[in-house]
Amino acid sequence: MGTVQQRGLYFDELEVGTVFKHAPGRTVTEADNVFFTTLTMNTQSLHLDAHWSAEQPFGRPLVNSMFTLATLVGSSVAQLTQGTIVANLGFESVNFPHPLYPGDTLYSESEILRKRASASRPGQGIVTVRHTGRNQDGTVVAECTRHVLMWMKEHHEHT
Repeated sequence: MGTVQQRGLYFDELEVGTVFKHAPGRTVTEADNVFFTTLTMNTQSLHLDAHWSAEQPFGRPLVNSMFTLATLVGSSVAQLTQGTIVANLGFESVNFPHPLYPGDTLYSESEILRKRASASRPGQGIVTVRHTGRNQDGTVVAECTRHVLMWMKEHHEHT
C-alpha cells in the first residue's frame, strides 16, 4: 500500500487544448453573496438591497462578480494547481456576459491555451488558461484568461 497525495498537475503534464471540467458545482446562496460583498467592503446596492434591486433592469439582486470570479478560479485549484503553482501572474481578460443570481449553481471548466518554459526561472513554466463558468442552464456567466507560473515536475519533486 502506498500514499496518494492530492495535487494539481505540473507544467509538463498539461497539454494545450485539454479542457478540464471541474467538480463539484457551487450553488451560490444569498448569504454567500451578502457575506462576500460586505467582507470585501463593497457597498453596491445591487448585491445588498433586494427592494432597490427589484426596481433595476435585472429585477433582483446579482451575485457579486468578484465572488463569481474567485469561485471560478478557485474551483480549478484541486485539479490543476494544488501544490504545483508558483504564482498567479495575472489576468489577460475577465468578462461577465450574463448575471449570476443567488440560488444559481456555477459550473466551471478550464482550457489550456498556451504554455512555455520560463526564460528566467529554470524549472518553471508559464501556462495560459481560459476559465469558463456556466450556470445550471449552461449559460456562460463568467470567463477569464489567466497566466500562471507553474512548477515543472522533475525540478519540483527534487526540491
